Amino acid sequence: MTRLRHPWTLQARLMTAVIGMVAFILVMIGISTSAILSGVLYVNLGAQVDEAASSIQSRAAFSSTAESVLESSRFPGGTLLVVNSRSGYTGAVVDDDGPRALTDDDLGQIVETLQSTEITAQTVNLPNLGEYTVRTYAAPGGGAFLVGLPLSSVTGTIGAILTTVALVTAGGLLLLAVIIAIVIRLGLRPLRAVAETATRVASMRMEEGDVSITERVPADQVDEHTEIGQVGAALNTLLDRVDASLGARQRNEEMMRRFVADASHELRTPLASIRGFSELSLRAMRQAQDDESRQRIALAVETTEQSLERIQAQSVRMTRLVEDLLLLARLDEGQELVYGSVDLTRLAVEAVGDARPAGLDHTWTLDVPDEPVELAGDASRLHQVVANLLANARTHTPAGSEIAVSVVHEGDEAVLRVHDDGPGIDPSVASQLFERFARADRSRDRKTGGTGLGLSIARAIVEAHRGTIAVRSTPGDTTFEVRLPARPADPA
Repeated sequence: MTRLRHPWTLQARLMTAVIGMVAFILVMIGISTSAILSGVLYVNLGAQVDEAASSIQSRAAFSSTAESVLESSRFPGGTLLVVNSRSGYTGAVVDDDGPRALTDDDLGQIVETLQSTEITAQTVNLPNLGEYTVRTYAAPGGGAFLVGLPLSSVTGTIGAILTTVALVTAGGLLLLAVIIAIVIRLGLRPLRAVAETATRVASMRMEEGDVSITERVPADQVDEHTEIGQVGAALNTLLDRVDASLGARQRNEEMMRRFVADASHELRTPLASIRGFSELSLRAMRQAQDDESRQRIALAVETTEQSLERIQAQSVRMTRLVEDLLLLARLDEGQELVYGSVDLTRLAVEAVGDARPAGLDHTWTLDVPDEPVELAGDASRLHQVVANLLANARTHTPAGSEIAVSVVHEGDEAVLRVHDDGPGIDPSVASQLFERFARADRSRDRKTGGTGLGLSIARAIVEAHRGTIAVRSTPGDTTFEVRLPARPADPA
């Protein structure tokens, strides 16, 4: 069975790469240094051989043995001299006790080794002596001699250098590993904080309910000037947005539950009325069938007629509610708008003209510019917005109140304001005034049996036109303000 290998951590990969590269560089430096130094040492050793040969050549003639020649002057330890004179080969080597004559066997092996090669200056491995650098020279008065120095001094020096380089390299790499481990661990601490934060967030349950993500990467681990710090900052930003999205989801769920409850409540009343009046009509008809008197039949007909009228009224109310809900759904989907050129000034004049007969007990004022304020939009839907605002102002203000409508052109926006001097809006419900099925307090108690969708429809229409609607209210001063982009309609 094949066993899967665990991938290396980032710290292990970084340490391996850095230490491996540094070790390679140090090894190459050590090898290069040793090669250069060995070349220099070999050159110096050759110079020492030449210097010893010059000292030997300054003698008169080789009438004596090699041992006596070496005794005539001071030579470095290990100096080898082999003389080829008329009397034959003689040889000696300088050791710790001074020059020592070579035995016939040693000399014979050395001569045999030297005669096996034709190079006059070379490095040879001599029997019983080791590796030597040797050179041959012409002797005064005829003949030849050979001088050599051991390579032990060169190899010893190079060995010591390599040992020192190896020890220093090993110690330096060990110290480098410790420093890199500390630096990488400190450098990756913000990344570990990011991973720990992400792990804690991943373990949270977010399927349902009110979820709030409070986990964040600590501030001391977030630095936008470093790459890892930027990851922490990005994660915190992401968590902020996810937390805001979860909060919005929870609010939407609560709004949907509230919407379903409100819609069910609004539909339950007309349905209960329709059921009650239908049962009343059926009961009256059965009683009329059991008792065939004209009085009973007339009473059943009258009861049935009244019930049908009430059923029709409730069905109209329920139809209006369903149509309003359908309109809101279509506006949320970006439908129901037919764009064209709209003169907001003319639209305000027409809306006030339509609302004035229903509010004869109110004072109506209109302030619009002489020039048209044109924009691109759906004329019927914008008329519905203004009509809703005027109906809202008329319904929730006492008789004698003044309702003022104004239209102005401010910069790139067309602004319509509906002002009244009524009792105002309770601040506790002002923030929810444009929500669906919103209910005002008693100062704005409904008198027409409305569904509470008028202002929410107005907001949906305005926002579909890329505009805004807002309200400012204090006792005696309430103003609804609609701002729409004042841009011409695209040509068909």
